[in-house]
Amino acid sequence: MSETLIKASGASLNLSGRTILSNINFEIKKGEIAIFVGPNGGGKTSLVKMLLGLHSLEDGKIYRKAGLNISYVPQKFEISPFLPLDVKRLLTLSKQYSATILLDALKITDSEHLLNEPVINLSGGELQRVLIARAMLSKPDILVLDEALQGVDKAGEVKLNNRISEFSKINNTAIIMVSHDLHLVMKSTDKVYCINGHICCHGMPEQIQKMDEFRNIFGALVDQFALYHHSHDHSHEHGENHDHKPS
Repeated sequence: MSETLIKASGASLNLSGRTILSNINFEIKKGEIAIFVGPNGGGKTSLVKMLLGLHSLEDGKIYRKAGLNISYVPQKFEISPFLPLDVKRLLTLSKQYSATILLDALKITDSEHLLNEPVINLSGGELQRVLIARAMLSKPDILVLDEALQGVDKAGEVKLNNRISEFSKINNTAIIMVSHDLHLVMKSTDKVYCINGHICCHGMPEQIQKMDEFRNIFGALVDQFALYHHSHDHSHEHGENHDHKPS
């Protein structure tokens, strides 16, 4: 039986006097991939921060395995343009790694060519690739990705998502991913949690897309997902280097 890494029991969160999340029951075990989906403002990012201990609970409990190693890629990561930082330095800010280890991590996200590039010169998608590689360096127990594929073009997004799944299998790393892209996340996850102030519903992808609560939130997108899943089961190797430059 897989080991429980993190577990929320009846957890509730208040911010600025407003209830953001209530009665959250959530568990992730070693090697599992769990995806949080839901409407904007539904509390997905707040739930991640609550699980990580960045927000204090109003009620309930959160269990974290002793010595748990968590890597987190936040939704927004801003670097001062006045900071002379290249990718190699960014990757080694908290711990030193050999050039071989750095390149191996960057290869997972197809960004090894960026090792000596100034961070300020990176596109939005390139920066996300580098940040994901950085989070993988320590081979964490849990890799938390909050909309971490934003800025990556669609074809590259599919490939990068597959690489993240492979990383999980190879290292037995649990993945917690926040995403708005049903087409992408449904293809490579063990559990889907629909968040809208509470956990509306959860289950395996094939189960949750049939649930009324899920269909009420996502409507026609659920049927579009079924079509997408059927007709896009091939590999996307082209177009992976067309990450969007920030406007």
